[in-house]
Amino acid sequence: MAKRGKAVQFSRTGNPAEVVELVDINEPDPVSGNILCRIEAAPIAPSHILKLSGAYGEHPDLPAIPGNDALATVVEVGPDVTRFAIGDQLLLPHGSGGWRQFSSVNASDVNITFPPDGDPLQLSMLLANPPTAYLMLTQYVRLQPGDWVIQNAANSSTGQYLVQLANHFGWRTVCVVRREGTEEILSGCGADLVIVDGPDLADRVAEATGNAQINLGIDAVAGDATARIAACLADKGTLVNYGLLSGLPCQIPPSDIVFREITLTGFWLHKWLSEKSSLAERQQMYSLLRDLVVEGILHAEVEATYPLTKAKDAVIHAMREGRNGKILFTPQAED
Repeated sequence: MAKRGKAVQFSRTGNPAEVVELVDINEPDPVSGNILCRIEAAPIAPSHILKLSGAYGEHPDLPAIPGNDALATVVEVGPDVTRFAIGDQLLLPHGSGGWRQFSSVNASDVNITFPPDGDPLQLSMLLANPPTAYLMLTQYVRLQPGDWVIQNAANSSTGQYLVQLANHFGWRTVCVVRREGTEEILSGCGADLVIVDGPDLADRVAEATGNAQINLGIDAVAGDATARIAACLADKGTLVNYGLLSGLPCQIPPSDIVFREITLTGFWLHKWLSEKSSLAERQQMYSLLRDLVVEGILHAEVEATYPLTKAKDAVIHAMREGRNGKILFTPQAED
């Protein structure tokens, strides 16, 4: 039967907390090839905040339901669907809009399913941050056991996943943070070094690592933080930017590009998923990451969960400086 449920949507961009609104939506019975899902958990990511504000690289037709990632349970299957059964757990396909109670999706678009015994909050965060960390670690530099990687915004969810993955594969991490007080979280993830950002970052990194050659840097801050990460890299190193937490353009001295041959490139998961990967590659990657989440090797700190009726409060919390964990919606929860 069709399901009537609540959803969070936006009809304009602007201040994220002001543009979200709660609406009622009827999800029709699934047609041929489709499945109807109940959403169990859906995280709020920085990309969602950017999309609400109108500053993201992709602009949906409005009104739209935010949220690219969510854990869902199949409650109905349409005609001709043989791959799924009622009760199966899966990750909503990219772009499905996860901030809702129910969603009908094409079964062929689902990349990954889950065993029934995983943590729903942790599993719901699998779509974006873990693959972002995994692909940045593996697509640009062929790292060898014992190699160093440096990243800023290291206490973010992507930063935590990056540390856990590096630790799993035998790589060492320099984690640059913007404030004191995050060392315990990152050390718990397996970070080798945690260093507060500053003008003399390169000197302190060189001293702490014994002048190690660092060939891969990861930047989520942009602005002059990009230059400080570049200064820590060995000649011919690669610097991957995937965020703009500072709100400023990436800044890197021409001397680093010309004389030291530092490569600055950008990573956007949406581009990889939609244009640069095959279905087999996506399924292989998500299967690997799923198993690591289920085994507890990959996890992210969760600071709070909210029902959909508290959407404005949830978005405000997700935008708060100094958070130490993710904010998620649990759409089936009551006030």
